[in-house]
Amino acid sequence: MFSRLFREPLVHFLAFAIIVFGAYYLLAPSGDGDRTGRIVVTSGKIEQIAARFAQVWQRAPAPEELKGLIDEEVKEEIYVRDALALGLDKDDMVIRRRLRQKMELLSDVGAEALSPTDAELETYLMSHAESFAVDPAISFQQVFVNSQRHGSLIDETAANILKDLRSNPGIDPSTLGDPSLLPVEMPLTSLRSVGHMFGGEFADAIGEADAGAWTGPILSNFGLHIVRVSERQQGRVPALGDLRDAVIREWTNDKRKKLESDRLVAALKRYEVIVESTPGAGSKP
Repeated sequence: MFSRLFREPLVHFLAFAIIVFGAYYLLAPSGDGDRTGRIVVTSGKIEQIAARFAQVWQRAPAPEELKGLIDEEVKEEIYVRDALALGLDKDDMVIRRRLRQKMELLSDVGAEALSPTDAELETYLMSHAESFAVDPAISFQQVFVNSQRHGSLIDETAANILKDLRSNPGIDPSTLGDPSLLPVEMPLTSLRSVGHMFGGEFADAIGEADAGAWTGPILSNFGLHIVRVSERQQGRVPALGDLRDAVIREWTNDKRKKLESDRLVAALKRYEVIVESTPGAGSKP
C-alpha cells in the first residue's frame, strides 16, 4: 500500500512543495524588509479594487465582498513576494516576455504622448509620399475574344470587331465578342487592381491608350480584348487635410520605433554582450 502511495504524482508534488517552502523559511532573510515586512493596502488600491468590481458587476461591492477582495489582494501579494524570494521568476519565459512587453509599452506611451505640428506632418507626408499616394485609376469598356474558341483565327476575329466598333459608334459592345464573366463596363478602378484582374501587361497597355477611342487587340490573362478608355485619373499624393489621421498614425509608429531603438542602444552601453560559439558552429559539413 505504502509503495503504491509513494508512486503517486500528487505525493511527489507535495513533497517537493514542502522542501521548497521549507528552504525558503530557512534561507529567507528575517526582519522587516520589503518582502517579509508590512503589506499595506492603501485607500487608493481599495478604490481600484472596488472600481474593477463595479465595472464587471455594474454595482458597488457589499462590505463583505470588498473584504473578500482585499483578502485576495493580500494573499496575492504574499505569494508574489514569496515566489520572488524563492527565485521562481527566474528563467520563466512567460514572465520574461511579459516584462519585455511592459518595457516596450514605455516606448508606445512615449510616442503617443508626442504631438506633431502640421509642419512636421507635412514633411513626413512628402518624405513618405509613396506610402500615401493614390494610384492612377481608369474606367473602360472591353469586348472579349476567347482564344480557345477562335484558335488561329483569333487575330482576324479581333480585327473585325475593332473595325465594326470604329465604323459604327452606336453599336452595343455587349453584342460583340464572346461571353465571359468579365465586366463589359469597368468602373473607375486603380490600375493596380486592373493589373490584378487582367494582368500587368493589360494594365500597362490601357494605361497608355488614348481615351475615347476603341483600340486593340490587347492581351490579358484570359485572351484578347478590344478596349475603349472612358476616364483616366492621374496618381497623386492627397493633401494633409484629406488623410491627417493616417499620417499621424504612421508618424507615431515611426517615432515609437525610433524611441525603442534609442533606448536599446543606450541600454546596450551598460552591458558587455558576449555570445559564445557553439561546438561546430560555422564549420563546413
